[in-house]
Amino acid sequence: MRLAGQKALVTGSEGGIGRAIVARLRQDGAEVLGTDMSEASDLPGDLTDPSFCDALPGLAEERLGGLDILVNNAGVIPRGRITETSDADYRLAMTVNVEAPFRLCRAAIPIMEAAGGGAIVNTSSCWGVHPGPDHPLYIMSKAAVASLTQCLGRDHARQGIRVNAVCPNEVNTPMIRTGFEIRGLDPDKGIESLNDSVPLGRIAEPEDIADVVAFLVSDDARYMCGALLEVNGGKPVG
Repeated sequence: MRLAGQKALVTGSEGGIGRAIVARLRQDGAEVLGTDMSEASDLPGDLTDPSFCDALPGLAEERLGGLDILVNNAGVIPRGRITETSDADYRLAMTVNVEAPFRLCRAAIPIMEAAGGGAIVNTSSCWGVHPGPDHPLYIMSKAAVASLTQCLGRDHARQGIRVNAVCPNEVNTPMIRTGFEIRGLDPDKGIESLNDSVPLGRIAEPEDIADVVAFLVSDDARYMCGALLEVNGGKPVG
């Protein structure tokens, strides 16, 4: 129960990775509020709405009686070369993947500072650190999250606020399976092919990512700040 008494807010809580993060933080003793587009979440809402993002950390603080942990997990994956993408694709990628974490961090940091500190974990990507092919919108948005993490990690360390990022490669989630379906491919065969490309023998499960997030928000990671922690099974981007 290394997170006993901690109050946490997790975005994208109804997705594959989000559900695993919420479950793991609760397992470690934290009191967690999840937010998602789905009405099944604790705090339903749309991260493309600036006013919702700006108010969310304060709302979580009111509901929980404090805010010690923020996990900016929500994200979208626009695919295709730049000539195949639209203005709407661009706006969605930058709003959900970049603007929402920016607004949530901006609103959460004063709350955490007033309480003596806290921990923020942003979900970037190995692709945001080592760009791969045919995903320019996704890559540029996740690179921005990586840079934001490094900047905030340095800027707010003296306030007792640790900001780090988890950087997954492929993860076995409904999102990645939907990507195969959109391209007319069998999701199970697609996952099998990806598994063969990973030195550890399989792509990540959501729990593999959630465990790293739980580590980063815990006191076990007390000397980590501004880190981009790649969780990729040994597979390079390519």
